[in-house]
Amino acid sequence: MNTYRITVAYDGTAYRGWQRQENTELTVQGILERRISEIAGKKTVVSGSGRTDSGVHALGQECSLYLEQEIDMDSFKKQLNALLPEDIRVLDISREKRDFHARKSAVGKCYEYQIDLRDKMEVFHRKYRFHFPHPVDIAAMEQAAEYLMGTHDFSAFTDLKEDKDTVRTIYAVGIVYEKDTLTLSWIGDGFLYHMVRILTGTLLDVGIGKIKAEEIPEILKAKDRKKSGFPAPAKGLFLGRVFYTEAELKKAVQKIGEK
Repeated sequence: MNTYRITVAYDGTAYRGWQRQENTELTVQGILERRISEIAGKKTVVSGSGRTDSGVHALGQECSLYLEQEIDMDSFKKQLNALLPEDIRVLDISREKRDFHARKSAVGKCYEYQIDLRDKMEVFHRKYRFHFPHPVDIAAMEQAAEYLMGTHDFSAFTDLKEDKDTVRTIYAVGIVYEKDTLTLSWIGDGFLYHMVRILTGTLLDVGIGKIKAEEIPEILKAKDRKKSGFPAPAKGLFLGRVFYTEAELKKAVQKIGEK
């Protein structure tokens, strides 16, 4: 068995998320599997590094693919991109060790959230940024982010209904304001359902004074979803990168710390 890692970028606007579903063909995983199966000549399954919700985008989603035959990776990539729609693109295919798994082998992920703060939203940003036309206190948001970093029970920051471990570690939070655009970067060992969107909404609530930065520790302690902020819309969220070595994770965390 041959193991391959596929790096994929996609515009999630038209899709019902990453994960294949029985009631719709409009999922990124479903389309990718169908096109790979056409090339391979047999039904093929890919495993993603994690799910992205409906409307969420990816700059670097990672997938593991297992095939009995060896493939010419450059040729396979060209064939696959020729069959895929314009809003899904394979960026890279690499050979991996047999035990590589896109989700289980990951040591961390980086998500980015884009916010347009101007009064009137730039027309070409409307599909990829959340319009939030309010002055925000960046210093207060940075203070709140400090409280969120580290290992915590993030029950208050997820819409997860099932009984699941809600302890996660956030290694770094980046907050960059440039040309009326606010970019929030989140690096962690993993993220719960809607977690990045709720964390983002909470920081924006801190930015406009609806929540005080000093209240974050109590919100974490309360484990009550009602006490945290609103979930920022899906369209501003991008899965930026998945990390598979501690070295590349550490480098990304340091880079955010330098900004």
